[in-house]
Amino acid sequence: MGKGDSKSRRGKISKGSFGNSRPRKAKNEATKAAKVAVNKATA
Repeated sequence: MGKGDSKSRRGKISKGSFGNSRPRKAKNEATKAAKVAVNKATA
């Protein structure tokens, strides 16, 4: 669960790799942007 763990996000950052816990980019940017907009409106 640290920098040496290649399955955790922190480990993938230190190794410079990508995977399920660290995707290259969000699967759907439009959905993500819409959720952020809704969250800001309700806050």
